[in-house]
Amino acid sequence: MRLDKFLSNLKYGSRKEIRIMVKKGLVTINGVTASSSDVQIDPNYDKIFLNGEAVFYKENITLAFYKPVGYLSSHQSELYPTLFSLIEAPYHQFDLKIAGRLDYDSEGLVILTTNGDLIHQITHPKKHVKKIYEATLDQPFTKMANDWLMAGIELKDEDGSIYQTSAIELAYKDNIAIITIDEGKFHQVKKMFAKVGFQVINLKRLQIGQLKLDLKPGCYKEIEESDIFER
Repeated sequence: MRLDKFLSNLKYGSRKEIRIMVKKGLVTINGVTASSSDVQIDPNYDKIFLNGEAVFYKENITLAFYKPVGYLSSHQSELYPTLFSLIEAPYHQFDLKIAGRLDYDSEGLVILTTNGDLIHQITHPKKHVKKIYEATLDQPFTKMANDWLMAGIELKDEDGSIYQTSAIELAYKDNIAIITIDEGKFHQVKKMFAKVGFQVINLKRLQIGQLKLDLKPGCYKEIEESDIFER
């Protein structure tokens, strides 16, 4: 990979700005001042320093993140803060994508990663990755509603298509229900409870695969793929 492309991808500046930094002698490769911005490097092997600071790089980054209520699951928004505004150095320089979005008014476990294959494994309905949610409802949950959701119901997807779904596991006490699903379609959990007559007041994702939420709101930690999937 070219040096300027590598540093530009990590948001250190445009390629033009990187060329200027190199001309000023601000970039070193394995202890030697870089002579050109188009020199080829191996980011997994070469040690790059910019203005005396080591450039952090890993081929794949995956973070477990507790998305708080009041943040959008997106990169940009003019109206509301996005969850990416809470990601600090060095991870903010990577092109992180969201594996399993949560609504603005929902909270809980989100996985951020640079690994496109991992996103597919987590989010594609046919992969049947378990997700567990805690739903606070507008009224005490009932056994009849529990039986309906366990037996299966029909919902409409965002494209208008009809699909069958059911809860894999469901436990409840008063107006708190813990529901396990293995799909994760658009607004699925809220739609499931609405179908049987309950409004979700607050929704918190507690688990994805075998990865459990063990963070405080707004906090994150680096994880491995093996933390999500049983091997």
